[in-house]
Amino acid sequence: MTITKKLLATAALAGGLAMMAAAPASARVVCNNVGDCWHTDGPAPVVPGVTFSAHPDDWYFHQHWDDTHHFRDYHEGHGYYRNGLWITL
Repeated sequence: MTITKKLLATAALAGGLAMMAAAPASARVVCNNVGDCWHTDGPAPVVPGVTFSAHPDDWYFHQHWDDTHHFRDYHEGHGYYRNGLWITL
């Protein structure tokens, strides 16, 4: 391999690593229609009759917080909170 090809390969690798480091995280805060909110790494679940809203991961620090929302602990697995209880899907 010539020095030019090695330099191009190194530059391409460095550029790819820089792009991966700059990629946004998928974490978010999801809230249901009764005000239970929790951190999640995935999308909001799809549950008939339950409405979810997704917000940026730091959403609860903003002034939008009020007495109608209740922050719940992160929970492993796929599911959602309903009135403070984790429902596994």
